[in-house]
Amino acid sequence: MKKIIIAAASLLLSFGCAVQAENKVEAQPASKIRVKPGIEVLQERNFAGLEGKKVGLLTNPSGVDHNLRSTIDILFNAENVDLVCMFAPEHGVRGDIYAGGHADDTIDKSTGLKVYSVYGNTRKPTPEMLKGLDVVVYDIQDVGSRSYTFISSLGLMMRACAEQGVEVMVLDRPNPVNGLKVEGCLVEDGFHSFVSEFKIPYVYGLTVGELAILINEEGLNCGEQGKDAPLKCKLSVIPMEGWTRDMTFVDTGLPWVLPSPNIPYPQSAIGYPSSGLVGEFNNYLNIGVGYTIPFGTFAAEWLDAEALKAKLDSYEIPGTSFRTIYFKPFSGGSAGKLIQGVEYFYSDYDKAQLTMTQFYVMQAVHELYPKINPFEGLRNNMFDKVCGTDYVRLNMQRNFKVADIEAYWNKDVDSFKELSKKYHLYD
Repeated sequence: MKKIIIAAASLLLSFGCAVQAENKVEAQPASKIRVKPGIEVLQERNFAGLEGKKVGLLTNPSGVDHNLRSTIDILFNAENVDLVCMFAPEHGVRGDIYAGGHADDTIDKSTGLKVYSVYGNTRKPTPEMLKGLDVVVYDIQDVGSRSYTFISSLGLMMRACAEQGVEVMVLDRPNPVNGLKVEGCLVEDGFHSFVSEFKIPYVYGLTVGELAILINEEGLNCGEQGKDAPLKCKLSVIPMEGWTRDMTFVDTGLPWVLPSPNIPYPQSAIGYPSSGLVGEFNNYLNIGVGYTIPFGTFAAEWLDAEALKAKLDSYEIPGTSFRTIYFKPFSGGSAGKLIQGVEYFYSDYDKAQLTMTQFYVMQAVHELYPKINPFEGLRNNMFDKVCGTDYVRLNMQRNFKVADIEAYWNKDVDSFKELSKKYHLYD
């Protein structure tokens, strides 16, 4: 099946790894780059598949080549590409809209092109937005976690294009977590949303190109409520060159351009599934957002850092290590206050289960502070949506034991691996 997909794409031209790296990862010279992203492959093919077509582009600042040239500029300046409009996901095509900010249709100052917002009054492109287009190109750096909204924007674009007879071309990029880790249960009926658009695990082990093929072929692209009829768009994926499934982003030799404000480093993408679920609760634990290490900590004013570290160390969590940390966030509810807790590292990345880290922290915090209950807040609905189920909340809040949820959380992993491997474009 893999060979068939690669052939079809060609014919269509159509941290151990640590959450906080101890040494800065410097961009490698072009001669040493191991991975070539889809935009470079497309350019080497002289943009075949786009010639003679009216082209739209769904992208953001992370859509660049190894020289940091924007995909916007590459397509706009290509003599044989007619780029006529763009589509702005969360944070905008130029990254000038902060997290959760409302985006309106606008004109891109650099190119003069119309930019349609798909994170404003509508998240699914309207027929009017797609009118006159032959193909929409997608180029955004993914993070490999289901709740990251850019893949939802891709899915809704694919659905809208299927309805209007417009092609979709995905320019593939690395999964920064790697292509081997799969964690979390499938989204259950009643819990589909913009942060759980597809019936896939929370960590899904696919590149964005592979994911696009899977949801297109398996009918998993069924809208925010999970009830819309399955649709297939005319899809082509421009694969990378040189990427292998065991690579995290730091292995690729490519420069990291933050795809959103709180994912400033490649390791932030690994931290995102490790702490982001806990981050959905207000006034519980600071996960480093609002400080220099977003998604890298678990801290609070009322915590005893040494006690929390000792408790977590006693669990002997596979592949995971902790150190105490004390800091003052720059923004958020704890801004300017000294808070303390733990910073976590994956000393053996292959053995570590990313998503389980936060659940062990919840267990440890409860054992130390049994009166602290994050589920008494106002964010339970959002927590359930991000988890794709209410099982985690309902069973975790009884005794705050990882053992009560672990088997359920990972019940779909093996079956999804079996399903998804036929859509692998890379070994």
